Amino acid sequence: MQIHLTEGDLLDQPVEAIVNAWNRNLIPWWLLLPQGVSGALKRRAGSQPFREVARHGVIPLGEAVLTSAGRLPFRGIIHVAGINLLWRSSEFSVRQSVRSALRIANEQQFRSLALPLIGAGSGGGSPERIQDFIIGELSAGHFPGDVYVVRYRADGGCRS
Repeated sequence: MQIHLTEGDLLDQPVEAIVNAWNRNLIPWWLLLPQGVSGALKRRAGSQPFREVARHGVIPLGEAVLTSAGRLPFRGIIHVAGINLLWRSSEFSVRQSVRSALRIANEQQFRSLALPLIGAGSGGGSPERIQDFIIGELSAGHFPGDVYVVRYRADGGCRS
């Protein structure tokens, strides 16, 4: 696996799939005011990916589901349940989310993947700690392609 650390907009990365830091589907998507990555996704991809993720029901903490990319040019969006019932991330939720995203990416034979800093936005985690958790988990995992860890950039990039 080739790991790339980059800053910018998750939705502009040259990859086949992206990861969306999502909630656990306890509250219907249409009742939420999407923030960060989810807000950018809703604006640019449309509501189709959110309708699809809702069909999966409650997602266990750290697990993931795959949807289409809506109007975006990716092969798919992997939605990870990276925050707990109190809307907070933890080392467990971040690491398990990365493992789940890699599992789906491998199953779907994606060649490239981009992840935000899962749980560093509305999840309240320190960007530095979250990045360390993600890099640690990626380094321990297996994926035969490129993985971009995208850190939010204040000049228009989307947040996690």
